[in-house]
Amino acid sequence: MTTALTRDGREWTPSYLLSIDYESCIGCGRCFKVCGQSVMEPIEKPIDDEDDEDEECATMVMSVADSGACIGCGACARVCARGAHKFGVS
Repeated sequence: MTTALTRDGREWTPSYLLSIDYESCIGCGRCFKVCGQSVMEPIEKPIDDEDDEDEECATMVMSVADSGACIGCGACARVCARGAHKFGVS
């Protein structure tokens, strides 16, 4: 487990963004805008039904584009009204 220090020397264990729940995400983009590390990107919501190819009904959601860039600050979770972000230490 990685431990870091805050500016005043207190220990802090970052919790990194692992995934975003597409069912909870409403695609508002708040997390995307607040992330200074370009960890997320908007994508078209994955659809389970392969027969439905109506592109006019496409819904955008956020996805983890570069998980290695996450610094574990948790800013994305603080602005998410739906609690769609899942975090962990790995």
